[in-house]
Amino acid sequence: MQPTALIAEDEPLLAAALQQELARAWPGLAIAATVGDGLSAVREALRLMPDVMFFDIRMPGQSGLDAAVELADAWDTGARPFPALVFVTAYDQYAVQAFEAQAVDYLLKPVQPGRLDRTVHKLRQALQQRASPALEQTLAQLRELVQAPGVGGAAPSPAAPRLDVIQAGSGAQIHFVPVAEVLYFEAADKYVRVLTAEHEYLIRTPLKELAAQLDPAAFWQVHRGTLVRADAIAAAVRDEAGRLHLQLRGRPERLAVSRLYAHRFKGM
Repeated sequence: MQPTALIAEDEPLLAAALQQELARAWPGLAIAATVGDGLSAVREALRLMPDVMFFDIRMPGQSGLDAAVELADAWDTGARPFPALVFVTAYDQYAVQAFEAQAVDYLLKPVQPGRLDRTVHKLRQALQQRASPALEQTLAQLRELVQAPGVGGAAPSPAAPRLDVIQAGSGAQIHFVPVAEVLYFEAADKYVRVLTAEHEYLIRTPLKELAAQLDPAAFWQVHRGTLVRADAIAAAVRDEAGRLHLQLRGRPERLAVSRLYAHRFKGM
């Protein structure tokens, strides 16, 4: 059966160049689709179920890494093995170090034929042995990359001071919300929702920036857009499809746990 690949690259000339080089290096590889943003990459990958994914790291709307995380969360493991991932990036020493540390394959822009040949050799071997990384191994790699400077996180900087109080504006008022009262934070479009047992506030601080100022032992990331106070978790419940949801003390709603962070609840 002919192997297939999907290319996610927002620059048409670079996408065309990669496709041309792949045709030379791997004539038997069929390019199932080429898309220009992360959301389209996830949608088309779930529809086409390719054997290999080439993700540009920097794309509008959603980065290649975020798209890979979302794809891993939505992938039907019973239908087909999770694809082998190759990230394409402009040179960044932190990104390169992170990819190499996690043994995740990557290509630097502009793609060089010799480097692509080595990547193709690794991919062909993996597909021949049907040894493309198991989903759990891929998730472990992605977890590290999400936090790595130059890939998912920012470049190293002095440690941010811990937040004790959240300032949330509402009209002419500014509410001072003790972090000790917050049960969870949730990204929502251009805002972050701040939920206590009785109130909801909106702030503009990005979730990643906020997370860097919170105690990671106190607030757990359980989804790409959700940070939860660990001691507010009453129970973790699996639904019929095997998906985890959290029940919190003091809130009626359930919060979804993505596959990327399900390892926190291995006892389930």
